[in-house]
Amino acid sequence: MKVFGVVMAGGGGTRFWPLSRRETPKQLLNLSGKDVMVNETIARLTRVAAAEDVYIVTNRTQAEKMASVTAGRIPPANILREPAARNTAACIGYAAMRLKTICGDGVMIVTPSDAYIRDEAEYARILQTAVRAAEGEDALVTVGITPTFPATGYGYIHFEREGGAVKKVRKFVEKPDLATAERYVKSGEYVWNSGVFVWKASVILEKFRTLLPELYAGLEKIAAAIGTPREGDVLNEVYPDLPSVSVDYGIMERSGDILVVPGEFGWNDVGSWDMMNVLHPEDENGNIALGDALLVDSKNTTVYSGGRLVAVVGAEGLVVVETPDAVMVCPKERAQDVKQLVDALKERKRTDVL
Repeated sequence: MKVFGVVMAGGGGTRFWPLSRRETPKQLLNLSGKDVMVNETIARLTRVAAAEDVYIVTNRTQAEKMASVTAGRIPPANILREPAARNTAACIGYAAMRLKTICGDGVMIVTPSDAYIRDEAEYARILQTAVRAAEGEDALVTVGITPTFPATGYGYIHFEREGGAVKKVRKFVEKPDLATAERYVKSGEYVWNSGVFVWKASVILEKFRTLLPELYAGLEKIAAAIGTPREGDVLNEVYPDLPSVSVDYGIMERSGDILVVPGEFGWNDVGSWDMMNVLHPEDENGNIALGDALLVDSKNTTVYSGGRLVAVVGAEGLVVVETPDAVMVCPKERAQDVKQLVDALKERKRTDVL
């Protein structure tokens, strides 16, 4: 059975403001110094699926830039444009319905567009294991990350010890407090939820039909127009009214037949500026200087220069980011709160820097 890659790339990545913007969110940034994150995601998927079978689902406002950035890597027609952001269930359902309508069926590897993975060969091996399970057992399969520390910022998956490389999921668990996370890690029965899913298009659509019937009804209307001159108009009419629900809540947490493939391949979601040490080495003082940056007598500080010289002296535990039209400074432990700056700018209608 043919294997398809489906990259979810509609997010805003607001925690990387001021570098990330509405039309250039995190997945379109080159944070590693090698390539933009969505292209690194495509490259990993092509270890398991053919490039012509990799699809991207993105917001319409980002689609033109996405097509430019990914040119030559996947066919332009494989960029699916959402008229509105309706969460991950609609995104995945739309891709599944399109693949089933056009291709008959196939195994989908659904992945976020903006994670970092160190060991790409091991990641490909894990995906191939998940593909075999999804194809052979008509199962919903997810990839779990073997925890390396008691993280409180990730969701967890509790699995049964029995079995080989593929485990049966007992339940999905929300982000825990530290004591609970420590217990999870010590038990050896929990993995981090990576947000990577593998299943047949037909199997996930049946789950939509039974568990999210309203959303499925909308997808059926869209499917009836796929490949016809009315496709764009129907998509614009139906999609914005689809229920907004995550696939985790709408499908995964409500299904009793989920499998997980645990693995460790150096995964990190690189969710904010304080995590740049995942992508770049720190100096002897714990500093990271990117671009035209100079740090003197500073410790544990990250500086990003988009053009001008940024000079920092006597700082400790800061993030400093410079772009042509904005400068952002915050304590490293508040890097997750950069989203609050974006919200404040929206309230002030500062669309010029959003």
